[in-house]
Amino acid sequence: MNTLICGSIAYDTIMVFPDRFKHHILPDKIHILNVSFLAPEMRREFGGCAGNIAYSLQMLGGKPLIMATVGEDFHPYAQRLTQLHFSRDHVRAIAGAYTAQAFITTDLDDNQITAFHPGAMNFSHENHVGDATDATLGIVSPDGREGMLQHAREFHEAGIPFVFDPGQGMPMFSGEELLHFVELADYVTVNDYEAQLLTERTGQPIEALAQRVKALVVTLGNDGSRIYAGKQPIDIPCVKAEAILDPTGCGDAYRGGLLYGIANGMDWETTGRLAALMGALKISHRGPQTYAYSREELMTLFRSHFGAAFE
Repeated sequence: MNTLICGSIAYDTIMVFPDRFKHHILPDKIHILNVSFLAPEMRREFGGCAGNIAYSLQMLGGKPLIMATVGEDFHPYAQRLTQLHFSRDHVRAIAGAYTAQAFITTDLDDNQITAFHPGAMNFSHENHVGDATDATLGIVSPDGREGMLQHAREFHEAGIPFVFDPGQGMPMFSGEELLHFVELADYVTVNDYEAQLLTERTGQPIEALAQRVKALVVTLGNDGSRIYAGKQPIDIPCVKAEAILDPTGCGDAYRGGLLYGIANGMDWETTGRLAALMGALKISHRGPQTYAYSREELMTLFRSHFGAAFE
């Protein structure tokens, strides 16, 4: 089953400031803020929701198709996609634009100052779900506003089941628009903060929203996740990570497991546990696409944590 992943392709430039921001930002001077942080440590990561989700899904043995818009600086990422054997058939280059990218500066207290440039992501509506004629499952993850609205509508009109994953794109939409996304989607996945924002904006409790879809998944950080499907919610335990190094991309790794379970007709308990395992493996590595396991290793790890296998 080919899974069409609509979302962002992005570069993450991460810099580490070996001090604390609070030592350099004067509260009584923030109206004329002009500070500079020397960051001797820097790394550039391949990221973006579509790239991260596809990376997780393929590791499990799924068949992701990435649909995204990129800029003139895409070449290094293009080489990476080729090395990973990802198709670029639905990755559209936008002339005169940069690929979306985040510039993140972190201090010793793990505070972050982030600047995000959407760039080519704002042209995501130039891609169409109908161009991926072999897709049988999809996800609408954070992307350009018009692209997210359009892709949700196109999935629904084509009769292709899809997951609505608003993520950090949620503030772009009104309550009415978010409710429309839910009505079009077959599945919804959010974290606990996004779940609260979704209920506040739509005026609907999470249980009522869940009744509109086949399943609504809420990730809860260290408390695991909860899947609203059927009469009773299913609580999924958190998988203990070997180390807590970098949460960037953990939600995307979880969604890769979620999509694999849906595509392969797994029950929700197994699907949630597999998704939880992928999130825990990711958080043990710096960068959203630096963890790497064979399918056999993943099956062994799943069995060791849950005492059962997945297919």
